[in-house]
Amino acid sequence: MPEVLKAPLVLEFPFTRSLGPVQSAFLTGLRERVVLGVRTRDGRTLVPPVEYDPVTAEEIRDLVEVATTGTVTTWAWNHEPRRGQPLDTPFAWVLVRLDGADTALLHVLDVPGPDAVRSGMRVRVRWAGERTGAITDIACFEPYDGAAEDDVTVSGAESEAAAHSGEFEDMVTGIVAPARLDYTYSPGRAQSAYIDALSAQRTVGERCPNCRKVYVPPRGACPTCGLATSEQVEVGPRGTVTTYCIVNIKAKNLDIEVPYVYAHIALDGADLALHGRIAGIPYDQVRMGLRVEPVWKEGARHPDHYRPTGEPDAEYDTYKELL
Repeated sequence: MPEVLKAPLVLEFPFTRSLGPVQSAFLTGLRERVVLGVRTRDGRTLVPPVEYDPVTAEEIRDLVEVATTGTVTTWAWNHEPRRGQPLDTPFAWVLVRLDGADTALLHVLDVPGPDAVRSGMRVRVRWAGERTGAITDIACFEPYDGAAEDDVTVSGAESEAAAHSGEFEDMVTGIVAPARLDYTYSPGRAQSAYIDALSAQRTVGERCPNCRKVYVPPRGACPTCGLATSEQVEVGPRGTVTTYCIVNIKAKNLDIEVPYVYAHIALDGADLALHGRIAGIPYDQVRMGLRVEPVWKEGARHPDHYRPTGEPDAEYDTYKELL
C-alpha cells in the first residue's frame, strides 16, 4: 500500500469588478473619508449602500452621508488573525450601525481583548493612512466615548443622514479583489498510487470489478457501479485525441505561447480520457483521432505535453464513447 500523499495547495486569482454609480460613490467616498449610504423610498438609510431595495427590489440612487461614529449591534472575537485580514493582532468582528443609518456595516474593531467589546458600545472609524477607494480605507473601528460627530446633522441623541451628490474627483469605477484559498490537499489512496507511478513515467488506472472499465486517473471507486476499485492496470503510454480546444488567452505565470491546444486524450487501455497539452504539430492541424505519445522533461512528475506518433488516425468508433 503506497503512502497516501498530502501537500499544501493554493488557489489564487484576481477578481475584477466594474462598479455601478452607487458602489462607485461609496468607495470613492471612503477614499475621501466620507461614508455614504442610500435612502429608500420609505426613508430607511442603508449602509453599505445597495443598488436595489432589498424589500421592494426598487432601484435606489438617493445617496446620503452618515456619521463615522456608530454603535456595535453584535460581535465575534477572532483569536488568531489570518493572512490578509485587516489587523495582525486579535480583534473583534463587529456589525456597526453608523449614526444616521438603519443597517449595520461589517468590519473589525481594534480592542485589547474580548472583555473590551460588547453590544451597544460606541465606536468610530479609524481611517487608513493611505486610501485608494476600497473598504480597507476604513482601517478598523475603535472605541469612542462621545456622541455622534458633527459631520452629519444631529437631532437629539440620534444623527440624521444628509443628502449627498455622490460626486468626487477621479471617481473609482472598478476594483480588483484577489481571491485566495489555502488548504491541505490529499488525493487519497488511488490517486496517490497514480502520482507515484507517474514519477517512474508510468500511467496506471484502476479497473472496476463489475463493469471492467479502467479509470485514469483512478477515483478509488467506479462512478457508474459505485463499487470500490483496487486492481491496478497500466495504460498507454500512447493514446488518441478525442476532443480538444485551442487556447488563445495567455495564462499568467505559464510560459507557453498562444495559440496552443489542450485536448482530452484516451490512453490505450483506458476507459476515461484525461487532458493534456498537444505540441510538436501546428495548432490548426490537431484533430480528433490524432494518435499521440507523452513527452517527459527530466525530473518531471507528469508529461510536459503530448506529440503525434506518426501513426494513422484512430477510427471514430474506437473512441466515440470517450468524448
